[in-house]
Amino acid sequence: MANHKSAKKRIRQSEKRRVNNKWKTTRVRTQIKKLRTAIEEKDKDTATTLLTRVQSMLGKLAKSSAMDKATASRKTSRLASQVSKL
Repeated sequence: MANHKSAKKRIRQSEKRRVNNKWKTTRVRTQIKKLRTAIEEKDKDTATTLLTRVQSMLGKLAKSSAMDKATASRKTSRLASQVSKL
């Protein structure tokens, strides 16, 4: 357990960041699942609207360092190519 005041503050900060990042990533994950079901059902209109939302969320995640930039870019690219094949 931390003894210094600064170490206790660091623990509080890191826990707050961890919870916030977890919330953001699970939110993105559910949107990706919705997009994938729209792709499986071949619903192009829903898929295109969901794709823009997912792209925005992935970009924000990569910017806030909750996700690596390359990972966000790769996921965006793969989802976009799946939607374009519809």
